[in-house]
Amino acid sequence: MSTKIAIVYHSGYGHTRRQAEAVKTGVELVSDVEALMLTVEEAKDQWVELACADAIIFGAPTYVGGPSAAFKEFQEASSAAVMRNGYLWRDKIAAGFTNSGTQAGDKLATLTQMVIFAAQHGMHWVSLDLPPANCSATGSEHDLNRLGFWLGAAAQSNVDAGPEQAPPKADLLTAEHLGRRVAEITLRFVQGSPSTVSGC
Repeated sequence: MSTKIAIVYHSGYGHTRRQAEAVKTGVELVSDVEALMLTVEEAKDQWVELACADAIIFGAPTYVGGPSAAFKEFQEASSAAVMRNGYLWRDKIAAGFTNSGTQAGDKLATLTQMVIFAAQHGMHWVSLDLPPANCSATGSEHDLNRLGFWLGAAAQSNVDAGPEQAPPKADLLTAEHLGRRVAEITLRFVQGSPSTVSGC
């Protein structure tokens, strides 16, 4: 049975969706790992699928210093659907990504909120594991992790650019790196540990 990684995201204008697709590409670079990509709207009808996943990677745009309202609605819905039914996400791997219109954009607040959310579910958070880039005379905006985040993958999309133009390639490759890292860690984590969720 292959290891399953769910990617649950909200995208207001399409930019965060492109990030989610890049994360999925990274996940699928790892053998014996299957990716399931769901919007937060779809995810609220797929609680069983999420309970059967070995890892969940969360994604949301950063709006006014935090995750979007649609993503928050999904988080709050998980209280009844997941926590009250026996903490069904306990010991799953978790990670996150976010996008905003500015390079900083208070994206750290969104990633921190995702970490707390994962902790409340008893999950294990995976960091980006990339050194900050674009911070020296030899660095450039084409480097992975050009925005210098550690907790997760961060992207920046100019507010006057559509999703066909933004986020830039470096940010999408950073998201791909996160997907691959989560897949590799999840695979190591679950090897030899059969699912304990009934029906999975």
